[in-house]
Amino acid sequence: MSFDSHVRRGHTITFGLLILFAIITLSISAWLTSEFNKHGHQNGISQRDRVRYVLFASTWTIVFSTFYLVLFLYSATGSVLISIASHLIFLFLTWVIWTAAAAAITQNLGGGLNCKTQDVFVYCSQLNALEAFCWIEWVLVTLAILFVIVRGVQAARRGDGYRGGLVSV
Repeated sequence: MSFDSHVRRGHTITFGLLILFAIITLSISAWLTSEFNKHGHQNGISQRDRVRYVLFASTWTIVFSTFYLVLFLYSATGSVLISIASHLIFLFLTWVIWTAAAAAITQNLGGGLNCKTQDVFVYCSQLNALEAFCWIEWVLVTLAILFVIVRGVQAARRGDGYRGGLVSV
């Protein structure tokens, strides 16, 4: 089994996990947004806005990760849209978005909540879960960026440049 087949499988698994955890994060943040809109139980406007930002980050990740996954499965080597440079741009933007989302939620919750001892946050467990899934997304995107950088260096050394694909032609 060649290294390229591992890359193909790894890309599918990584982007599948990005999509899966983004769907979970989207579900939690959409439910919280709905509850905040209906009942106004958020702990300030800042919390409401941060949860809405996570909703955006989740939607961004689902749409564009699905796009990259489908294009990669369709043609892993044939399009500039799935080149190393394109992956790096997308993953960097996604990394910035998730860094901001995870940091914002973490800051709002003070690093996490002990739901047994606090009575300020109405949706304590959901907010803790949202924070956890934000950081899981951040870790996945960070690992994906590191892998794409390694593949980019390998592509540059073999003469393909960063416009080359993640797998060899």
